[in-house]
Amino acid sequence: MNLLQFDLNLLRVLDALLREGSTVRAGQRIGLSQPAVSAALGRLRHALGDPLFVRQGQHLVATDFARTLEIPLHSALDQIQQLLSGPLDFDPNRARHTFKISGSDFFAQLLMPPLAEEMSQAAPGVVIQLVDLVPDNYVKSLESRSVDLALIPKTDMPEWVDYEVMFTARLVPIARAGNSHLARAGIRPGQEIPIDLFCSVGHVLFSPEGRLTGMGDAALARAGHKRKVVMTMPVFMGVCGAVSRSDFLALVPHQVAERIARPFGLEVYAAPIPVTPVELCMVWHKRSTLNPAHTWLRGRIAQVLDTLDA
Repeated sequence: MNLLQFDLNLLRVLDALLREGSTVRAGQRIGLSQPAVSAALGRLRHALGDPLFVRQGQHLVATDFARTLEIPLHSALDQIQQLLSGPLDFDPNRARHTFKISGSDFFAQLLMPPLAEEMSQAAPGVVIQLVDLVPDNYVKSLESRSVDLALIPKTDMPEWVDYEVMFTARLVPIARAGNSHLARAGIRPGQEIPIDLFCSVGHVLFSPEGRLTGMGDAALARAGHKRKVVMTMPVFMGVCGAVSRSDFLALVPHQVAERIARPFGLEVYAAPIPVTPVELCMVWHKRSTLNPAHTWLRGRIAQVLDTLDA
């Protein structure tokens, strides 16, 4: 294709179609009529030698070729926008902006309430949505623009993300008050649970993916032990609820134990083996690192989460 003969305005149309999957909504997004979008799609198909979209019911489904263009096209248009706009200040008091954050319900309890208190005064026009983590690939949603940032345990990061460690969490065992196994063994709250007892009692495991191993199991394996997982939950509130109504145990971050478990009538104990603390990170796509609105949001989140550090 000869770039000199290609109308670059068509790329805005293609970007809108990939985002919306509809000629009507794409037109609304970029200020064009539906016939104008359809005409532009015809020119795109001719120039690129691919149908780009096929109709499925009321929706347009992108072809495999069109999908390969989606993320590079988003990124290129972002860079052009930033190049032409230059750095701008972000005024939270006047802004009308929506952010999406992915994280566990841990953050619904410990981040969102203090953030709501600040937002109601300092940023009344800003909307923040906390959404579920994407199982198995927490950062994938950043690449596809599903979320603006993710709050996840530190892991190997792809080169296209930036991240900042927010706080460290120690894992501690919790059990309901009067747990029969611990009572018979004479183990009181705050004391260490013997490793044989710890492994023989059923455990409720926090796992968004439904895995039967999690944080803490590697340490047990190194000591030649394995715990008995009898239930998994994608949310910490569910873990605490299940433990509160059973004689099961759970390993949870100490911040959960201190702020969430107590209202469930749970007691905190000491783990039988050293468990490496978990570093929780704020992760975002590098394309947003210099974005003033994004920088403002990261600063507010960091300020709240700093109080949770071990």
